Amino acid sequence: MMFSKILVANRGEIAARVIRTCKKLGIQTVVVYSEADADSLHVQLADEAHLIGKPRVSESYLNIEKIIEVAKMTKAEAIHPGYGLLSENPEFARRCEEENIVFIGPKANVIAKMGSKIEARKTMAEAGVPIVPGISFPLQDVEEAIKTAEAIGYPIMLKASAGGGGIGMQIARDEDELRKAFASNQKRAASFFGDGSMYLEKYIANPRHIEIQLLADQYGSCIYLWERECSIQRRHQKVIEEAPSPFLDEKTRRKMGEAAVKAAKHIGYTNAGTMEFLVDEQKNFYFLEMNTRLQVEHPVTEEITGIDLVEEQLRIAAGEPLRYKQEDIRRDGHAMEVRIYAEDPKTFLPSPGKITSFGLPQGEGVRNETAVQSGMMVTPFYDPMIAKLITKGNNRQEAIQRMLMALENYQIEGIKTNISMLKEVLSHPAFQMGDTTTNFIEKHLQTASTK
Repeated sequence: MMFSKILVANRGEIAARVIRTCKKLGIQTVVVYSEADADSLHVQLADEAHLIGKPRVSESYLNIEKIIEVAKMTKAEAIHPGYGLLSENPEFARRCEEENIVFIGPKANVIAKMGSKIEARKTMAEAGVPIVPGISFPLQDVEEAIKTAEAIGYPIMLKASAGGGGIGMQIARDEDELRKAFASNQKRAASFFGDGSMYLEKYIANPRHIEIQLLADQYGSCIYLWERECSIQRRHQKVIEEAPSPFLDEKTRRKMGEAAVKAAKHIGYTNAGTMEFLVDEQKNFYFLEMNTRLQVEHPVTEEITGIDLVEEQLRIAAGEPLRYKQEDIRRDGHAMEVRIYAEDPKTFLPSPGKITSFGLPQGEGVRNETAVQSGMMVTPFYDPMIAKLITKGNNRQEAIQRMLMALENYQIEGIKTNISMLKEVLSHPAFQMGDTTTNFIEKHLQTASTK
């Protein structure tokens, strides 16, 4: 039976996005908010809103016990974690299970297994999924790292086991670079994730970052909803995403989808999730990581398949079997998403402040996902992503042209944004030709040449 009330344990555009689907299904929503978000859109949209703490996430949105307390007090039957914050925290999922609150996502043990990049590598190798050449154990010290790197062969990628969002990743092309990177990366990983363990992988030159969207129910059924290419990145953070990939052929596309399903079934995965792969110039693909949650870029998959992923998440969590078989999943047209950040386009530093004017572009094939409005303060306490803009066309070129037109009509004053950088990428001949490797911004953009 579908839920009658859920709590959304997040903020910003993703909270607004989840609320929209809940309203469509007749589900009441409860949200939590910090003192800095008292006037935010997700608070206005929800049926109930509860203050849980001060602006810093450690004192509000990461307070597991306070969120559980609100869920129990409001009699919410389930919690949707959105993305970021507590969405991939196994302890949060475990506490929900202990309190008989449905966590809208996979089980805590699966989150924990995929949350460790080292454990995930081992698990994918067991499932027969290709992994990047490297090691699947934590390095003891820099000397072991150097010996391992020599065995693998430079260049290598040094990674934090508990990393995410590009934090704790660095390329080393020789021993000197590895020595410098090891201590700083270890310290940064320990600070961000409470775990400084590191491992090494072979660095793959000029790769594509391509991910497979999965849906899996509680009865062993699992399907893939094609792929998204997320290669346009800055400091390992995605900036532009699209579906389908302009690089893949049908044979590789299906092989990747089938490998992702095989891996998900191997670990007993349920709900929505994403298998991320690096794809080299010869179209060989290697497991990168699994995101055990809804992705920021999920709208492009929704646009080409016509499937509301949040609705499917809710139905799976409520115990319903998948409503689709693999052969039901269509692929129609081309969709693109850009992430709009409150940041200086020259320095990429956050640009908090008051939004004095805000107007969203409209038109055929244009979709907006945001939770900001005129008069709202963009604070320094949260991620500077303030909106997503999605366009769909009959083909890739039409999606790009609609995106460029929409960005021209995007009205936002009072803060700096990365809109000029996005237009520069989209207008570049290499991007328009589909030459979208992960080093695109560093290679092609003047604004990033010295960053």
